[in-house]
Amino acid sequence: MTFTIPQDWPEESREAAQLVLDAHGDPDEVTDTQLLWHDTGGWKRIIATKAFHEHRFPAPHIDCVESVLNYHVPPEKATELAVFDGSVMVDRTAGEISARCHDEQANFLALNLAHDIVTGSRTPREARDYYAEEFLNARRKGPTPYMDGLRFTPKTDTKDPDERILSDAQLERAVAEGEQQG
Repeated sequence: MTFTIPQDWPEESREAAQLVLDAHGDPDEVTDTQLLWHDTGGWKRIIATKAFHEHRFPAPHIDCVESVLNYHVPPEKATELAVFDGSVMVDRTAGEISARCHDEQANFLALNLAHDIVTGSRTPREARDYYAEEFLNARRKGPTPYMDGLRFTPKTDTKDPDERILSDAQLERAVAEGEQQG
């Protein structure tokens, strides 16, 4: 079966989703608003969506393809990642990081730079500057090492369920107090 992107998707989203289809074949899951591939191309999942978001960094484009990895981000690094690029998202509990852009290569670039920030080899400002330079190199048909694939190996055990701070006794007392007041 060869999947065809629904005609009611905006042209911007259709074009971006077609790039993923061309690279990874038919999606594993399809809804009216998204296409989903599992465990493909080194990604935990790729999601192409009908809806898209305007993004102006480093130049105006649309974001509608999200690439997800297992990756532990220490909580103190989350703000630095947000400063770097608003389309890099962290799910601490699930142990995931993702980037949402127009294509997979831009997501490689964003997540490789996110890794540099987490490991301390670049500041958010340095990562933004490098992103812009590599973006221009792609337009010049120059070398783009951060767009060619991941420059690190994602781990598998990256979940962070956080720390419990309420005891069973505290929860039971709260229920009892609620019943007394109710």
